[in-house]
Amino acid sequence: MSQSNTVTVHILDKEYCIACPADERSNLESAARYLDGKMREIRGSGKVVGADRIAVMAALNITHDLLHKQQRLDREASSTREQVRDLLDRVDHALATDQDGARG
Repeated sequence: MSQSNTVTVHILDKEYCIACPADERSNLESAARYLDGKMREIRGSGKVVGADRIAVMAALNITHDLLHKQQRLDREASSTREQVRDLLDRVDHALATDQDGARG
């Protein structure tokens, strides 16, 4: 079991101390850098003012991206399942044809 440590991350010029298992530290730091970058992009656009609003917009943008990627993965998984079923049907047909030919 991983021991929890405190990790300090910087997001939009603020420091946050977050409890995190040692084996997740790298992922947390990457997530914080990613979020910081998204928030800086939004702040830099000048269209959104205030850290709370910037955080909400960043969360919405990241969630939007995540959901679209998940939908794409679901479509790809469905397509892959169909391809596997088609291949299995072809193999079954080939084996059945081969067995019929071996009997005749």
